[in-house]
Amino acid sequence: MHTDPVSTRARFVPPPYPYDRLDELKPLADRHDGGLVDLSIGTPVDPPSSAVLAALGGSDSERGYPPSIGTPELRDAAARWCEQRFGVQVDADAEIAATIGSKEFVAGLPHWLRLRTPERDTVLYPEVSYPSYAMGAELAGCRAVGVPADEHWSIQLDAISEADADRALVLWVNSPGNPAGGLDDLAAAADWGRERGVPVFSDECYAEFTWDGPPHTILAPTAPDTAADHSRSAAADADAATHRSRRADADGVVAVHSLSKRSNLAGVRVGFYAGDPELVHYLRELRKHAGFMVPGPAQAAAVAALADSVHVAEQRERYRSRLERLARIVGRFGPEPPLPRGGFYLWAAAPDGDAWAFTRTLLAEAGILVSPGEFYGPSAAGYVRVAAVLTDDILDMVESRID
Repeated sequence: MHTDPVSTRARFVPPPYPYDRLDELKPLADRHDGGLVDLSIGTPVDPPSSAVLAALGGSDSERGYPPSIGTPELRDAAARWCEQRFGVQVDADAEIAATIGSKEFVAGLPHWLRLRTPERDTVLYPEVSYPSYAMGAELAGCRAVGVPADEHWSIQLDAISEADADRALVLWVNSPGNPAGGLDDLAAAADWGRERGVPVFSDECYAEFTWDGPPHTILAPTAPDTAADHSRSAAADADAATHRSRRADADGVVAVHSLSKRSNLAGVRVGFYAGDPELVHYLRELRKHAGFMVPGPAQAAAVAALADSVHVAEQRERYRSRLERLARIVGRFGPEPPLPRGGFYLWAAAPDGDAWAFTRTLLAEAGILVSPGEFYGPSAAGYVRVAAVLTDDILDMVESRID
């Protein structure tokens, strides 16, 4: 009897969305005045700048279809920002395109790259990381292979086997990293990929919130400068980058950026990718066919946001202060977590390694909801992630609960 191989293929059943698993715990915070303070997801809570809101509401771009690759204005703004922030010159016409935020791009990339290179089937990604890297591989029918981190939560490239490298569609790096705040050697990652013919995609959506030295991009990879003046502003870093500007080294690498964290625009869904012109061209053309288009008003808002570094400097100060205060709060119930090298999350070790018990304790005693580390990989199960996404008045309220 003939058997249709398609009919015997196992159906894909989506796993539970990690953060939905926290819903049943939320009532533990009900006894506190003011109720639950949700620090489990990195949702910005501070307002966008007035110039961004004006651009969003006044672009007069609602009626027409926006260009999938991004308007010339958006791509030019992204190129200027790359030069001002990182000191790299990127060709706005050939090396930049828009994304609908960055998560859809991260999750979709393995499928698109496998269409390009069907003989490869493996996605390499940080072993402790946001779930979308591994889920993107699973959705594309690929192997998801986590790469371990060192004691500083930086990716260990020498842990990748040559067998996995030979099958790799892509290596993802994420610096500053989510959840643990590590910084990667982006120069080494770029070299690793070029030596093996593996594209390296660098998720840099937290770059503006780099605390250990200036921000870095894989387009101009250099080792992190741990001796830098950590107190200097975003504007000062940008000025320094402009003075040392040089042509981006984009061969085989792509940087991915988002306005969600930088400019408190998570609800607007706009970002961009920049790098290797062949890869960018391929992805641009594919995404045109699939109908990926950032709404026109969102593109206008992004142009305004990328032109303004003042609101970013203000946001950096907010997050730095909140991280310090939250570390002291969490330290009342377990080991006080260190401040991250980048990003706006605390990565806190759970007493006795029981992250779910620690999550319940923080809910019951302080009314704050955090994320158990297993959301970010099996090897992270002994930690919790705490997002500094609460206004100062809410932080005052939380502090009053434990005094």
